[in-house]
Amino acid sequence: MLTTSRGGKIVFKTLGEVAEYEQPSKYIVKSDIYKDRYRTPVLTPGKTFILGYTDDLNGIYPATHSPVILFDDFTSAFKWVDFDFKVKSSAVKMITAADEGQVMLRYIYYWMQTTPPTLVDGDHKRQWISSFSKKRIPIPPLAEQARIVNILDKFDTLTTSLTEGLPQEIELRRKQYEYYREQLLSFPA
Repeated sequence: MLTTSRGGKIVFKTLGEVAEYEQPSKYIVKSDIYKDRYRTPVLTPGKTFILGYTDDLNGIYPATHSPVILFDDFTSAFKWVDFDFKVKSSAVKMITAADEGQVMLRYIYYWMQTTPPTLVDGDHKRQWISSFSKKRIPIPPLAEQARIVNILDKFDTLTTSLTEGLPQEIELRRKQYEYYREQLLSFPA
């Protein structure tokens, strides 16, 4: 039997046992007219993530109250979402914890990031049911899950702030370079 470094028992279950998925039918955006002045983001779990904003006010997923993992059933791309949204396509699945008293959704999210991709070129099958739901996830006690999530959230926050700060840092370095270039290359006449 496996145990954590703190002596807690680790059990293994499949993702399908600890996570549930929901079809997005009632959250699919009706309009394809997106404008920045609209309030509700339209999401896809891929690289684009926010496709735009809609004025469609019906069927908004309430992720501010119940965060969710958005999962693209064909590409297996996924994102953590904790703000209200609509989706573009029925290929998106909303993944939630079957029982937060047993497994934290945020823990599931971080663990999913460790799974290698299983896509085969040209394969167009539903990834959640055929692959992801069958993956075995180690489940430590809730206290250990919370400790892991807390540590990874801190790294996530640090990484995000560093990434967001990079454009400003690059611009400051460019100005610094220009200043020194001018100083070094300007000679008294």
